[in-house]
Amino acid sequence: MQKVYLDNAATTRMHDEVFVAMQPYLTAIYGNPSSIHSFGREARKAVEEAREKTAAALGAEPREIIFTSGATEADNIAIRGVARALQNKGRHLITTAVEHHAVLDACKALEAEGFRVTLLPVDAYGMVSPRDVADAITDETILVSVMMANNEVGTIMPVAEIGQICRERGVIFHTDAVQAIGVLPVNVDELQVDLLSLSAHKFHGPKGVGALYVRKGTKLKVFSFGGAQERKLRPGTENVAGIVGLGRAIELATTDMEAKVSRIKAMRDKLMAGLLAIPDTRLNGHPEKRLPGNVNISVQYVEGESMILSLDLKGIAVSSGSACTSGSLDPSHVLMAMGLDHQTAHGSLRLTLSAYNREEEIDYVLSVMPGIVARLRAMSPVYAGKE
Repeated sequence: MQKVYLDNAATTRMHDEVFVAMQPYLTAIYGNPSSIHSFGREARKAVEEAREKTAAALGAEPREIIFTSGATEADNIAIRGVARALQNKGRHLITTAVEHHAVLDACKALEAEGFRVTLLPVDAYGMVSPRDVADAITDETILVSVMMANNEVGTIMPVAEIGQICRERGVIFHTDAVQAIGVLPVNVDELQVDLLSLSAHKFHGPKGVGALYVRKGTKLKVFSFGGAQERKLRPGTENVAGIVGLGRAIELATTDMEAKVSRIKAMRDKLMAGLLAIPDTRLNGHPEKRLPGNVNISVQYVEGESMILSLDLKGIAVSSGSACTSGSLDPSHVLMAMGLDHQTAHGSLRLTLSAYNREEEIDYVLSVMPGIVARLRAMSPVYAGKE
């Protein structure tokens, strides 16, 4: 039985060169980067080199990069940090209904503290309108947060247009770019973002390390205490090995990106066409403005969980949405915001590719999927009623 991994939006395999780069900092070079002796200085040098690599990949300055434990922490520092820093100017935040829960839940917590949050709707493809953003901004608005690309359906948001609007209106703009690194061009000046979150394990780096880009001059209120590391925005001893891994991973991810993306996109299109050839299926997300490795479909008359388990028995790993909500029985908030009914949303699958996937794996998935759907539909009372 083949083993096929198509859940790269949840996490990716670590690149071999990333593992090699990290190893010395797990054994031989173990100094605390805040120590001033030679052991500490060696570790500090590695951290700063990774900071330079990360900044270069984003078109930023090294001092604008803050290392974190991942994008969830980066999102929280950005959103809560701006809210606390600028609350005397205004207490209104704008985001979309399809953001990752790291953004939505941070905003919800601020609502409980008296902030006002506008959740913008999306269209049937999961895309927010820049006009809606512009119309929602008031004199009280201090932050807009819109993801660069949706983690569930792969729709690429018009971030540069929104960035322009925010710049003209004097509003801080944050984007969660977790799914974009290594597959989309990401330049903080071209996007006109003030804050940008990323996580290493989404682009073949280690888990447990991420970064927040903070444009020079952007005010953030510190809400964690205990040290002066990372400009006091993320105090605590740095994860040196993880940071080294992030630096090498983003360097590799943004090298020869166009060729890698072209190959991934070709596999995605083949997978998409084959799955949509199954009767009563639909594509979720924008048909063109979508991540090169994302396929999200709904299969009528079948539960998504049943398909996931059936595919797993065939050695194929997929998901129904965000890994952070995999324990929830509720339908995807993203699909519901796009207007899908509960039954259709519950029958969704997310298949996500990386450069490690091969065309023969796509062929294997397409060879087994029709039979799985047919078997599950044969057991479905809803499908029987249709017949």
